Amino acid sequence: MKKRILNSLFTVVAATVVITAGGCRAPEYPIKPTQLFNVENLGYSVENRPIELYKAGNGSKTMLIMAGIHGNEQAGIPLTYRLMERIKSQPRFLDGWTMLIIPKANPDGIVKNIRGNANHIDLNRNFPAENRINSYPYGYEALSEPESRILYDLINKYKPIRIVSIHQPLVCIDYDGPAEGLANFMAIYCTLPVNKLGARPGSFGAFTGEERSIPIITLELDRADDLLTVDQLWQKYGVALLASITYPKTPY
Repeated sequence: MKKRILNSLFTVVAATVVITAGGCRAPEYPIKPTQLFNVENLGYSVENRPIELYKAGNGSKTMLIMAGIHGNEQAGIPLTYRLMERIKSQPRFLDGWTMLIIPKANPDGIVKNIRGNANHIDLNRNFPAENRINSYPYGYEALSEPESRILYDLINKYKPIRIVSIHQPLVCIDYDGPAEGLANFMAIYCTLPVNKLGARPGSFGAFTGEERSIPIITLELDRADDLLTVDQLWQKYGVALLASITYPKTPY
């Protein structure tokens, strides 16, 4: 009897989250906040999965928040959905903003729980920055992958003035472009230290921050955050995400 109970508990836990050497495979988030956010299909991945953009607000300033450009860095995905719930319940966070949120920038990599896309190309090294390297796994030319082309076109269309990209596992707030003040402000509201890592070759940060002077934050969560619930993730990082929107004003 005791053995059956333990086996049942194990089955429930295993069904809730699958842990691998590369991190957790995020389950589908149960609530999609479409009442305030309009959902647009930006295009398709290598394996024909849609890349969805959630858009809300009609302010003169545009901000982009995204997660999952590396498919094995999935703790940021539920954070983006919880952020949308918070914005839906408190629309004041949209004041002056057009908000763009992409929860899953690399849907094939997320399903496979791998860093790159289905072609095993690191999408965060595939942008047309001056420091890019034409190679495998960065891509033999810039924007060789449909997912990176989608993000490139999004930047050109909406011209965001602030970007937050959620990653793992370097446990810091990194930044590119004129974003030092924003990084320090976000650090007030979480335990992550500010650490300027430097723009990686052909990265989204190099392309948007260093070359287009768009303030971009790379929010590097802990690998152990894969094990946290959505509520626990929000407790650790939620206010810092809200602060990225309200900067330089307090998020409270």
